[in-house]
Parts: sequence; structure tokens; C-alpha cells
Amino acid sequence: MKNHKDYTGSHLVAMTLKSAGVKNIFTLAGDHVLPILDVLSEDHFNLYDTRHEQAAAHMADAYGRITGQLGVAIYTTPGFANAIPALSNAFHSESPMLSISGCAELSELGRGAMQEIDQVAMASPITKGSWMVTDPNRIPDMISHAIRVAFTGRRGPVHLTIPVDIQQMAISSTDFNSNITPTYDDHTLGSTDQIQNIVNLMQHSKSPLIILGSGASYSNTGEAFKELIDVTKFPLMTEGDSRGLVADAHPYNMGFFDLGLNKAAKMIKNADLVILMGRKQDLIIGYAMEPTIRGKTKIIQIDPDITVIGRNRKVDIGIAGNVANITKQITQEAKKYEWVEQEWCASLRHAHASQQKELTKSSKSESPMHASYVHSIINKHLSDEDILVFDGGDFCHFGRAFYKANAPKSWLYLPPSGMLGQAIPTALVAKIAHKENRVVAFTGDGAFGFNGMEFDTAVRHKIPIITIMGNDSAWGIDRHIQMGVFGKTIATDLLPSRYDQIVEALGGHGELVEHPSQLEPAIDRAFNCGLPSLVNIHIQNAISPRAAAAVNRWKSHTPEPF
Repeated sequence: MKNHKDYTGSHLVAMTLKSAGVKNIFTLAGDHVLPILDVLSEDHFNLYDTRHEQAAAHMADAYGRITGQLGVAIYTTPGFANAIPALSNAFHSESPMLSISGCAELSELGRGAMQEIDQVAMASPITKGSWMVTDPNRIPDMISHAIRVAFTGRRGPVHLTIPVDIQQMAISSTDFNSNITPTYDDHTLGSTDQIQNIVNLMQHSKSPLIILGSGASYSNTGEAFKELIDVTKFPLMTEGDSRGLVADAHPYNMGFFDLGLNKAAKMIKNADLVILMGRKQDLIIGYAMEPTIRGKTKIIQIDPDITVIGRNRKVDIGIAGNVANITKQITQEAKKYEWVEQEWCASLRHAHASQQKELTKSSKSESPMHASYVHSIINKHLSDEDILVFDGGDFCHFGRAFYKANAPKSWLYLPPSGMLGQAIPTALVAKIAHKENRVVAFTGDGAFGFNGMEFDTAVRHKIPIITIMGNDSAWGIDRHIQMGVFGKTIATDLLPSRYDQIVEALGGHGELVEHPSQLEPAIDRAFNCGLPSLVNIHIQNAISPRAAAAVNRWKSHTPEPF
């Protein structure tokens, strides 16, 4: 047992994080956080050190989304600047994440101290809260408060800067008093009148559509939503972190909500009732306004955060609270009535199926291979227990439209920030959180450049992720937009680089695939080698439906989302 005088601010950091249930921390060492890291290592935290601070923040972000628990990233002063893009991504992904940075001694700030930047101000626009700790005895209070903020309403990242002298300063008392809320579940429910009014609108609807967004995923289970559509026979679409809450195989699941990749989603313009459950009125849904959703369409919005309800369009009924629990209320009221499947469901199914048929048209054995062909072969090797992680880019968009989501948090994609390069860090965390599951990441040659060195992290920490790369030697989507809108390409060409050799040099397994005959054996070896692996596949520079929609949006100058 340490003497009283041996306890420092760093010990309070460790004690508070432990009391919050934190076990895994994502970091990159640097001068201004060495005291904290020293204590954390002694206190048996799992420290995952990355090759770049952006990856550490991406991993903390992903951990928060995948597990529903606090993700923690720790880095030094210039490292914090490196982490800014990923912190912004966490803000858009609504991840419960705690970012901790060190800085020069408190007495030196404002005098041109080593690596001095205003970290609190930099973090402020891209977090739910940003503070500096100026007294070591306040560490439990400030960390506890930050965690509560991260989990309140719509979740999101928070940031604390802790000067290096505060980390090392002896504390005045060994009495430890954290004030972390034991549960972060919002038990707010709808009133009887609100629930009855919702069900009344549902009873009179002929073409309803339920859309689940990320705010519906906090429960980590889709049972409430599945029961609702089982009872009402209402069609449903999932989006963001809600993918898999209701399996794609469910007869009333019409696929994922993406206007560029699912023709059924475009039919939202014909809906007479749209129920947004944990789904913001943002660009992706056309701000819930015309032409995406008709002006006469009824809107019900249920969300953890009251401030997003009716943000761009007035809703007919809005309830702020726990989305899953309010859904249970609606279901119980709905059970009092008879429900029949609307004819409109058949139209949605037909539209969704037609999209799938279009994708398979390109699934031909030719060289270079089309992305759809690659995904059709990979699909043969997947199981329902696999976790799929997607980067942005055309290759991944073809895959997003191809693969199914079967379980909660088994299908992970970019948040609305659209930041490329997060697939590899996200896949690492998915494997850390679910060691028994196989994790397959899909990326492009462009996206790989952002965090490809994290294969070194994967090798050092023995995290056997499988990465499938579609290599078209280009920034595909931007290249297609340039050709479609401007008639030429600028700064969007890449080399057909041997990224597989980079992975091999780092200690992983890498293979190059140039011909269809090589594809399936290479996938089989990657899936069974037990090492972090990359299959580098030369593909056609083919435009995805998502990219085609983006070109049309540019050319038409309309606000319709893509």
C-alpha cells in the first residue's frame, strides 16, 4: 500500500477510470502524459499503443459505439492535434468517448511553453464539453462530470487537458469520492396521450415507414423494434449504428436507409407517415423536407435528445427519452388493435430486390475484377457471426449494398462525417471487444493510406483482423465526380502499390490478387492464417450507385441527399 504522500493526480485518474469500469485505453506515449501512463500500467489497464494518435482516438470512438461503454484515448500535446480529425469523427458518430491530453506545466502556460496550444478551445467545437484540470484534487469530480456529459442525451466525446505537473502533484487526501452515475440509461417515457396519438396516426397510415438511427442503438438490442414491426406489420429501415438491431432477413426490414444504395429508401417520398426513431433530420435524410419527404407527410420523432426533435422540420408528435423503452410503450398500445400488412410493403420489397439484382449483374469473372464480383466471392466465406467494418469509397459502397446485417453492432460504417481510414482502427477494436468473432474490414487503396501503419499495432498486440482492399489506383468517387462534372481528373490518381507487401513487412499476412482464379484461395488463406491480414485486390475503376448519385447531385444542384 502506498503512503499518503505517494498518491498523485495520476493515481486519481486511474482510480476514477477504474470506478467507471474502464479496462481498455488507447494511446500513444509522449512527454506530457508519461506520469499517467506509468500509473495506468501499474494498475493493470490494457494499454493499446498505436502508431498515430488519430488511430488511438478512432479506436476509443469505435469502442464506445461497439460496446456502449466509455472509450478512452490518451495522448500528449502534438498528439492531441493529430487526434483532432478522429475526435471530430467521434462527435459525428455520437460515441461516448473520453479524450485526455497532457500539456506543459500549469505555471508555464501562456509564456510560450513547450508545444503549447489551446487544447480546450480546439476541442470545444467537436466535443460535448472540454475542460482543463487545474487542481489534482478535482480530477475525480471533473472526470466523473465529463463521463456523465458523454452519456447524457445523444452521446458524444468529451475532453480533458491535464497539465503534466497536475499529474505528478501530491493530492491532499486519500479519500476517493467519484460521482459517476451508475447507469446512463434514460428512463424518460412518453405520456399516455402521446402514445395513444402515435398509435392513432399509425392506424390511419397507408404507406408508413420506420427509420432507426444511431440513437436507437443505445440499448444494444433490437427486441423492442422487432416486436413493434411484428405487431404492426410496418416496414422498417436501419441506418448507422442501428444496422443489425433488426436482422435484414426479417420480412419487414426493407434494408438500410441510403438513398444512393437502396431503391426502397427512395420511396420515402411516397410515405404518408415517417417514424424517426433515434434518427436526426440531417442531410442523409434530406433534412426531412421535400423532395425527400413530402410536405404533407406526417412525422413522428423519438430521440434521446430533445434539441434534435423538429430541428429542420416540424413534427406532428415528438418525444424525448429512451427510444427502445418508448417503442415498447407504442407496441403495448398497438396490441389493442388489429393490424394488416399494407400493399405498400410489396412495393418496398420489389424496389429493394431490384437494387440487389442490379448489383449482381456486374458479378462476372473478368480481369480486372468488378467490385461486385469480389464481394460475391467473399460472401461465400462469411458467417452470421462475422463482424463487418466498412470504410468509405466505391469498393466499400458496393459491399455495403451487398452484405446483410444479422446482429447488433455486427455491421459498422462511417458516421455522417464520412472520414476515410477509420475501418482498420475500428476493426481492431471490434476484435478486442469480441475476441470470439471473426472481423472483416473492407477498405480502398486511398483510405488505407490514412491508418495502414496500424497493422503494426495489430501485429504487436496480436489482433488478427482480416482486411479486404479494393485497389483501383484512384480516389474513386472523387475521380468519378471530376469526370462527370468537370470532364477531367486532377489529383485523384494513385499507383497500384503493393500494400500487401507493407503488411507482410510489418509481420502480418499479405497477398496480391490480380486475377479471379487467385481470389478465392487468397481469401481462404487470409481467413485462416491467424495473423492480421490484407488481401490487395486489383479491381475495375467502376462507379458505385452511391457515387453516381453524388455525380447527379453535383450536376443538378439540388439539395437531395446521396
